[in-house]
Amino acid sequence: MKRFAPAALAFAAALTAAPLAADGIADMSDAERATFRAEVRDYLLEHPEVLLEAIAVLEERQAQAETVQDQAMVLANAEALFDSQFDWEGGNPDGDIVLVEFMDYRCGYCRRAQPDVERLISSDGNIRYIVKEFPILGDESVMASRFAISTRQNIGDDAYELVHVALMQMRAEVTEDSLRRLAEGLELDADVILAGMDAPEVDQVIAANHALAGVLQISGTPTFVMNDQLLRGYLPYEGMAALAAEIRSQTN
Repeated sequence: MKRFAPAALAFAAALTAAPLAADGIADMSDAERATFRAEVRDYLLEHPEVLLEAIAVLEERQAQAETVQDQAMVLANAEALFDSQFDWEGGNPDGDIVLVEFMDYRCGYCRRAQPDVERLISSDGNIRYIVKEFPILGDESVMASRFAISTRQNIGDDAYELVHVALMQMRAEVTEDSLRRLAEGLELDADVILAGMDAPEVDQVIAANHALAGVLQISGTPTFVMNDQLLRGYLPYEGMAALAAEIRSQTN
């Protein structure tokens, strides 16, 4: 019941306090209006399910409005989302579905989502996947992202993919020593990667993704964009697969 409280108060206030604009009712006397409001109040007390039904409709309409707003924001920022040169891409480059993930290596839900995303991409076979480095959970998050971005910029996309997965699975504190060990375990040149972490080009990637997230009103991770759908928070494999199927059914 608590989730209905703000809407319930607003709805009840509208019924019992706001002037009524229907023909004839607006011309009621103060006494008639008071009587009418009292009858409405009594009815709602006797039939509270009506109030809950109305609130459910209100919440549904609000959710629909938010979806439309999110779609408009995605379309307005499509180039930065889907065609940026800053971000690593995997999956099928010609896929009919584009999945963008704003992620943070220290985010527990991002780690939980990683195998679901991998499963979706491998089982579907027709999804283009884009990673947006979006460190928001402190210094270790920033350091991990800098390491991953430097890997891509200095060694290449294949190396980035290895580092991305390894950082997602890493449970140790993120330090220069732990990152060096990670790189060496993947047979990558740790010195080159570490030396490139503070380059202006790395700053540019992180700044661009933070700016885009701000425009899209993204404040948490993971956040996904699937074609024109903005998905805030963790979504299991089954939900992502169902959404991909729904998008295809609407476009075919």
